[in-house]
Amino acid sequence: MPQSSSNSVLLETEPLVTTSNIPQPEVGPAERRQHLNSLAHQDDVLWEETLPGASTWSHILKRGTALRIETLEDNCNVGAIFLNADNPTERLNLPDSLKAQHIARLTAGSALFSDMGRVLCSITDDTLGWHDPLGGCSDDTMVEQKYGKLSYQEGRNHWHVSALDGFLIELAKYGLSSRDLTMNVNFFSKVEVLSDGSMHFVPNFAKAGAAVELRAEMNTLVLLNTCQHPMDPDPNYAQRAVKLTLKKVAAPGPDDLCRTACDENRRGFTLTERYFL
Repeated sequence: MPQSSSNSVLLETEPLVTTSNIPQPEVGPAERRQHLNSLAHQDDVLWEETLPGASTWSHILKRGTALRIETLEDNCNVGAIFLNADNPTERLNLPDSLKAQHIARLTAGSALFSDMGRVLCSITDDTLGWHDPLGGCSDDTMVEQKYGKLSYQEGRNHWHVSALDGFLIELAKYGLSSRDLTMNVNFFSKVEVLSDGSMHFVPNFAKAGAAVELRAEMNTLVLLNTCQHPMDPDPNYAQRAVKLTLKKVAAPGPDDLCRTACDENRRGFTLTERYFL
């Protein structure tokens, strides 16, 4: 009760209305769990943004966090390169990643190995079941031959730029150059390898709302580029945006999907955890 001076006037007021005296709807256990999960998800999210098409983005994804990429349009492609942020001479080795796991595609449970046998990132969630690790990225010559030349002065934000240029510009922000370039992953694209060794791009593969989530097992410099896949047969230069979400995640446990996918992954996680001792 607030104190008043001798010459103050106390006014009679209406009873305080609180949630305790307002009838509340019945909420079942399922609805309560869903609400709590929603609040927990909001607490875990650190950052959200939209990455436009034909653009490049980078971030040092800290150990204990994850990056979720979601397509906002059909037929998106997101090229990605990964390096150890604490020692960039250690970087993604796609041939070893595929060979160790006996795969030619990436999906939930896949690990992205460095050239030191450690796990830079692992794929903990995936709505598609296939992401391309083989197709590479476009360069200026390819873009000009396929789509025609269109400079920034002519097209402004709709100019024709290659994924390779985007990666090199982004690497330079960290004092890195073409010598630090590695093979890239192409998320949301599918390239099939037939029995004769030929590679075939599958058009119209990813629809809007497709998503993949990458958990950082090390402090990982992640570079993304949203240019079209170099094997995409679409004759039109298209800019397709994606949503990026950074969030906190728990450390992988002993029964983690990515850890237990194969013996090579178990060894990779052990080497990674020893690195941080």
